[in-house]
Amino acid sequence: MKWIVLFDGDCNFCDASVQFIIKRDPYEHFQFASLQSETGKELIATYDIPVDIDSLVLIENGSVYTKSSAALRIAKKLDGLWNLLFLFTLIPRPIRDTAYSYFAKHRYKWFGKKVGVEACKLPSPDQRKRFI
Repeated sequence: MKWIVLFDGDCNFCDASVQFIIKRDPYEHFQFASLQSETGKELIATYDIPVDIDSLVLIENGSVYTKSSAALRIAKKLDGLWNLLFLFTLIPRPIRDTAYSYFAKHRYKWFGKKVGVEACKLPSPDQRKRFI
């Protein structure tokens, strides 16, 4: 079963993160949808995720993970040494999530926000099949 990553489609950093995951996921464990897309909105409703979520969301086998837990669970499945980041789960979640929330709060200021359709990078045909 594929794991679903919901991401902020307006965020440059989030878009770069999706591209990062795709490059390091040769077994195609993950599928992707932006939080703003129709599919994203349906998944938010289906899994009772708050509509004002300000986090990466991972849906894994019917369970929902957000913030640092989502990021670290994703890292666990990536090729290379990225899976070692999962060791950060040894840090208590409130501490990890505080750092995650600080970063999330400032991501638009630091990395910018997409403006208009022309800012979107079109995925290759192989990548396109991974977006739901």
